[in-house]
Amino acid sequence: MTLNGKTAVVTGSNSGIGLGIAWEFARAGADVVLNSFTDRDEDHAIAAEIAKETGVSARYIQADMSKGDECRALIEKSGACDILVNNAGIQNVDPIESFPSEKWDAIIAINMTSAFHTTAVALPMMRTAGWGRVINIASAHGLTASPYKSAYVAAKHGVVGMTKVVALETAREPITANTICPGYVLTPLVEAQIPDTAKEYNLTEEEAVEQILLARQPSKEFATVEQLGGLAVFLCSESATQITGTALSMDGGWTAL
Repeated sequence: MTLNGKTAVVTGSNSGIGLGIAWEFARAGADVVLNSFTDRDEDHAIAAEIAKETGVSARYIQADMSKGDECRALIEKSGACDILVNNAGIQNVDPIESFPSEKWDAIIAINMTSAFHTTAVALPMMRTAGWGRVINIASAHGLTASPYKSAYVAAKHGVVGMTKVVALETAREPITANTICPGYVLTPLVEAQIPDTAKEYNLTEEEAVEQILLARQPSKEFATVEQLGGLAVFLCSESATQITGTALSMDGGWTAL
């Protein structure tokens, strides 16, 4: 399929899942806007590389997704937003009684509230264009829970719920809203954890992956950023027109347990 003439804005996309999704949109012909909270030469170089390799327009726009006004400004500065991918996220792990309140506030702001702000600005653009796709990246933790991740689980459950609301509010329009819920994804950040995890538990790297990192993922295989990007592109296709308000799992069977 081709997404020529469409603009995709992907938050939190200078690495990992967000960058993988941005690449897949560019390969499908969409112009892309990358984002993170930094404003380094390397960030802009990533956009330039995407543009060079795919022939689309690719830009990097700095915005701190913990701040509502910057979330809204990101969409406004993009100039167009046919496809919005809310991907920005952070994590912290602590028991509730010792969970730092500032970490709670930051996780809720970046992982959930940012999606409210960007969507609020993007929807009028989509209505004007006569077409739109909102794709929120949640997690298996948007459908189930784990101990010590109260803020993350709360935020991801909130994203799933908010996506359903957006789908209902746009149900009679050529706009859809869906959530992708990945399990463990092989990103550079996760890959870098494998040797340390193996050392900590006195396991081989293969054992550490299967027994520790993928303990809750029945397939015992990571999803890839390319697979997630492929699903996001599919949600923008004609075949996905009637898919809205759903939470699509890509978790190797995690939430089937």
